[in-house]
Amino acid sequence: MSILISDCIHISNDLLRRLMSKHSAPTLNYQIVAQSAEDVQNTENAPAVSMGPYLLKSGQTSLLSSISIYSLRGESRAQVRLLYMNAPAIQVWQSMGKTPHVVGSQARPPHAALLTYGVPFSE
Repeated sequence: MSILISDCIHISNDLLRRLMSKHSAPTLNYQIVAQSAEDVQNTENAPAVSMGPYLLKSGQTSLLSSISIYSLRGESRAQVRLLYMNAPAIQVWQSMGKTPHVVGSQARPPHAALLTYGVPFSE
């Protein structure tokens, strides 16, 4: 099926969806979690250290293929480390009893951020 845009141009549904999605607002997939100097002193607040054992213990290892966490060095004592966590990562973090200090959200992690835990971002 196609849509008639003018008398001589036809666009397929797949192409139309891609064109429309490029012009719409990006989905904010990553929550930005700030960790203070006090937070980072406790290694249990590092996803790379604590999340794997939690997933094993709770029998949720299937989530490993959907968790994506990036980190970037912050610029203040209140935000020493910034974690860019996708929705599954935030959910696991909260189920671990953590209270993330969310300071924003964005479609994808910054290019300078490093993959800390899980699988890489993909579109």
